Amino acid sequence: MWEKVFGGKNEEMAKEAIQRVYLLGSTTDGEQIVGAAIRRCYSNAPAIELMQKITAQKRRELIEMVQGVGHTSTTEHATFNFAVEGLSRAAAQQLTRHRVASYSMKSQRYYDSSKDEIEVVIPETVKRNPEALEIFMSQANGSEEAYRRLRNLGIRPEDARGILLMNGETALVFSMNARELGDTFFRERLCKRTQGEMRNLAISMAMLVRQDSPNLFRNIGPTCKTSGICWEGEKSCGLYKVIDGGELRVREKHKFRPGIRNDLNFVDE
Repeated sequence: MWEKVFGGKNEEMAKEAIQRVYLLGSTTDGEQIVGAAIRRCYSNAPAIELMQKITAQKRRELIEMVQGVGHTSTTEHATFNFAVEGLSRAAAQQLTRHRVASYSMKSQRYYDSSKDEIEVVIPETVKRNPEALEIFMSQANGSEEAYRRLRNLGIRPEDARGILLMNGETALVFSMNARELGDTFFRERLCKRTQGEMRNLAISMAMLVRQDSPNLFRNIGPTCKTSGICWEGEKSCGLYKVIDGGELRVREKHKFRPGIRNDLNFVDE
């Protein structure tokens, strides 16, 4: 679309980045290991024996049991390794806020972006507005030109990178365990109020892990879907209304009355 606005692509133009998400690997027999970890808590049998005796049906029942009561620490034993390309630096900042994870990101300090066409992530809202798209791509092209000029002057990539856009493309390899994915990442990032780029990433990741470990990720999504409660207040998208028993809550209104149990006395009750 932007090529029509600017009359075609050339060497001095930034181009649109396309998001691609891959599941590079996961814990071998992750669900079986999680099942053995659950049984470990209640059995004196050797771990290898526990692994061998758990049937597919029992494994599913064990995982459903711990998820049902919220005791999901045993799901941390299953880890999933992802790669994403075509993610903006802005979205990467949001992604790395999930701290129970490991990240390796393409370095703007060492990688010379002038060797290739600079790619940018164009938000859907910008794409739908020709005037906004022209403004956005004008800045992207200006940023690319400025970066190349700085590099031609001998400025190192680590110093020239400051001129690049927040929506410049980056690539990561990252790993999360099943508990972090299900209890935190998918709960927050599959919500309709999540930024579009991050939600697209979460959707792709969810589809990949459900194929790999369907029992671990059978009930993932925002809290309106998993527990029937939306905590977004006035900013709610309203999805909770079509969920049987769904309700809207606001954490701020649940407070102790003034002077009543405002200290730690309640822990002894």
